[in-house]
Amino acid sequence: MTRSITKEEFVQLLTPVATALRGIDVDHADAAAAVERAVPFAGPLVAALRAAAVASIGSEWLLPKSNAGIRFGRAAKDLAGFSVDAVLMDVPGPRHRHPNGEIDLCFTTKGDARFDGQPEGWVVYGRGSAHVPTVRGGEMLILYFLPGGAIEFGV
Repeated sequence: MTRSITKEEFVQLLTPVATALRGIDVDHADAAAAVERAVPFAGPLVAALRAAAVASIGSEWLLPKSNAGIRFGRAAKDLAGFSVDAVLMDVPGPRHRHPNGEIDLCFTTKGDARFDGQPEGWVVYGRGSAHVPTVRGGEMLILYFLPGGAIEFGV
């Protein structure tokens, strides 16, 4: 198992991923495929990020908050134009809207988890979309890349 790293080291791992995602048009019909081409889920960047994130689940900095059975935290406030939040969940989360879209990197940590019906990997939502984020069939650690840090809860 990989050792837990510091938040600063984690942000260093996030930086090339966020930079590669910067040019993705979240409204394009092929957005998820474009994300996969930019940062392959089976590639070395994601593998290093996954190992570090999973190893840091028990750290004080990755998931310092909890509410309604969900653990969460902000990994980066402004990284290549994104805020990056980490969320560990196996229950539905709060309904929210994505004014600028949302790019999610989902890692199964238990079972055969699905995020909004999708297996682990990249999930992309366009501008103005809204949902109740839901994990079923296990548990997932999700990194939410929010363009401009924009998110609206309760809508």
